[in-house]
Amino acid sequence: MSVLIVTGTGTEIGKTVTTAAVAAAALARGRSVAVLKPAQTGVTADEPGDVAEVRRLAGPVTGVELARFPEPLAPATAARRAGLMPVRPDEIGRTARKLAAEHDLVLVEGAGGLLVPFDESGATLADAARLLDAPLLVVAPAGLGTLNATALTAEALRSRGLRCRGVVIGSWPGDPDLAARCNLADFPRAAGAPLLGALPERAAALSPAGFRAAAAGWLAPELGGTWDAGRFGAAQG
Repeated sequence: MSVLIVTGTGTEIGKTVTTAAVAAAALARGRSVAVLKPAQTGVTADEPGDVAEVRRLAGPVTGVELARFPEPLAPATAARRAGLMPVRPDEIGRTARKLAAEHDLVLVEGAGGLLVPFDESGATLADAARLLDAPLLVVAPAGLGTLNATALTAEALRSRGLRCRGVVIGSWPGDPDLAARCNLADFPRAAGAPLLGALPERAAALSPAGFRAAAAGWLAPELGGTWDAGRFGAAQG
């Protein structure tokens, strides 16, 4: 199975646009891609969610959403308040395996951070990753405070016997401050895994054609791109 789980150190840090970039790079190499969003929160039934955004930016991916809850809360809380059934890890696992049998790459995008609860038992994206024996890609912000959150996420992964593929900066500022520039060298130590990319801020504002043309340049070869951490760091000064 080729399943990669995309998680983050928090919410609103670029998980969806990173998922779209990885998908776009894979599509450009002729691979078939599926994107699974186990729980979409904060979006009503007639609004486009994260899967639609990935498809808009990346191109023709197979998109699957297991559940949608209208309030912008943790999936377990949103499901309870909506009176709906929550999403459970075994459902995520079954769906990802089915998609993996039909696609070259399956990207599973979480909600918020790694340990956000999905159901009343406290099950999380980490439990689904364990069932799938799949590596995780951690998306993190660029600036001050991100090393602590990245290290905590990486420690939670290791304590559960899970593999961190690497870290991607979800939004690299056009005018990075000192903390962001220093963090480039410190991310691998904090995560115990390589820095595998940096997406420019407002990447999602590009035209779909522009996004697809640029995506591989934001990601390291391990994610199907051409980005190099050393060259990127040197260019930042």
